[in-house]
Amino acid sequence: MTKKIDIIGMRHDLGQNRRGVDMGPSAIRFAKLNSKLSDLGYEVIDNGDIECSSYETGNMGNPKLRFLEDVVNHNKMLKDKLNSFLKGDTFPLVLGGDHSITLGVIAGMISKYPDMGLIYMDAHGDFNTTQTTPSGNIHGMTLAAITGRGDAALIGLANKVPMIKDSLVHLIGVRKLDKLEKENIKKSDISVITIKKIDELGISEVITQAINKISQYSKKGVFHFSLDIDSIEPAVAPGTGTTVRGGLTYREAHLACELIAESDKMVSMDVVEVNPILDHENQTGRLAVELILSALGKTIL
Repeated sequence: MTKKIDIIGMRHDLGQNRRGVDMGPSAIRFAKLNSKLSDLGYEVIDNGDIECSSYETGNMGNPKLRFLEDVVNHNKMLKDKLNSFLKGDTFPLVLGGDHSITLGVIAGMISKYPDMGLIYMDAHGDFNTTQTTPSGNIHGMTLAAITGRGDAALIGLANKVPMIKDSLVHLIGVRKLDKLEKENIKKSDISVITIKKIDELGISEVITQAINKISQYSKKGVFHFSLDIDSIEPAVAPGTGTTVRGGLTYREAHLACELIAESDKMVSMDVVEVNPILDHENQTGRLAVELILSALGKTIL
């Protein structure tokens, strides 16, 4: 892995309806992210935040696609920023913001890695479309759009549909799905590892299988790692807007990140849905930093 990291924050919360997740990048930085990455030997360049529209200045529009215009514009800005990073030898680290920002990350990354895989760790499927969504929240449509399902403005962000093929997508830790979303997932070819499957196989086997499968279907075997903090048990990560009991334990989350680091195949990472308004003394922001460090090579010995 390159020893240079480009950090960019996305102060974006329009993909969902809980205020505060736009402060996620600040909470993660406040937990000493930059200095701790430097201590690992990385050259860290913090590019600040992409300023985004707010609930007050944005345009909600269609209630089945809330704030679509703003979400698309913000993700285009993020895509362009990542494209500029990738002109050099660097590792992009994106701090969210809600999970809809992963659309912009993937749209930017596939310009350099057109057959990259995706490890998407989340309590939810994010596989809704306008036809299935009960809320109209676009953060619940992200994975569907990445795989070419949903509104044209979302799936067309990268001028490549799908951005990533089903066979290269691994949804890990899911434990809550909407009724119609579940049917869409069953009809797809993405790899879905529920929390039950993790209980049965163990997180080590699950992550190893995902990395190996990506290597089978991708020439370089590289992948983006999208970490939604709500994939983790709420008692460990309380600062997020859509908690679901029964998530990954503290050690399971760390082991997943440690195995990802050992693979040396991760080319970018985002951490999303940290909401300091809902947190306790930045517990979740500090956890996010710990997991980033594990995914980037920090070990006990």
